[in-house]
Amino acid sequence: MPAENVTPVAAAAAALSTLLCCLPTAFAAALATTSVGLFVADHQGWFLGASVLLIAVGTIQIRRARDACSVARRRASAILLALSAAIVIMTVLFPQLFAGLIADWSR
Repeated sequence: MPAENVTPVAAAAAALSTLLCCLPTAFAAALATTSVGLFVADHQGWFLGASVLLIAVGTIQIRRARDACSVARRRASAILLALSAAIVIMTVLFPQLFAGLIADWSR
């Protein structure tokens, strides 16, 4: 996976990890994720800040890759960046709504 694709995915993963404490889980999964959820809940601001920073880094990487990559590869990277940015923005602006959507989808 090219570097310009890694940072948007990492940003989306970091943003989604802030919702870990809000999602309903099965009992066994709840036992395994309780300590992780407590850690994430204490550091949500840092994770969201890292997500925004990673989206910015991904944008810079895509702009720099214009000369080195083909048009199709740039387009795929741009779509992945846009999708990741949408996830980060939804997580920052509407955390409860987004957690509810994920919970409903995972049933």
